[in-house]
Amino acid sequence: MSKATMHGIMAEFSTSEELIRAATVARDSGFTRMEAYSPLPLPELDDIIRHRNWLPPLVLAAGATGTLTGYVLQTYIAIWDYPTNIGGRPLHSWPAFVVIMFELTVLFAALAAFFGTLIFNGFPSPYHAAANVPGFERASQDRFFLCIKASDPNFHRVDEPAFLHELRSERVEPIVG
Repeated sequence: MSKATMHGIMAEFSTSEELIRAATVARDSGFTRMEAYSPLPLPELDDIIRHRNWLPPLVLAAGATGTLTGYVLQTYIAIWDYPTNIGGRPLHSWPAFVVIMFELTVLFAALAAFFGTLIFNGFPSPYHAAANVPGFERASQDRFFLCIKASDPNFHRVDEPAFLHELRSERVEPIVG
């Protein structure tokens, strides 16, 4: 059996206002790797807990790759591999390529969005270390949780349990998993 590793420290709050205040204080204290769990959407947390979203640049790059792939394939076929002179028209007629270029753009972007979402969200993952925290199942009902990850550069700088207790959390638990 492998040794359990520390995932972070989880604090439980009873209201969304307490969670937002705690996340703000934690961010202002220098913590950058945090997660918040809430039964309802809290748009304020998007500005407090910033996460770099790599999916839009990935989808854009995949779409551009699809466009370029469609253009290069059709140009190769029309000019070098199987040139067909029909009625004296030019071999390289890019307006005829637009439909295939568009279709490959959509295909590549859709595949990148689908697989990128799976990869960036860590799916398929039947287990998360936060599930070990007692009472965490209430995060989808009526409780609010803030997790400071152990991968945060400032994680061992302060006493995290005492820091989270000072933020008026009801309970602080280590996440081991």
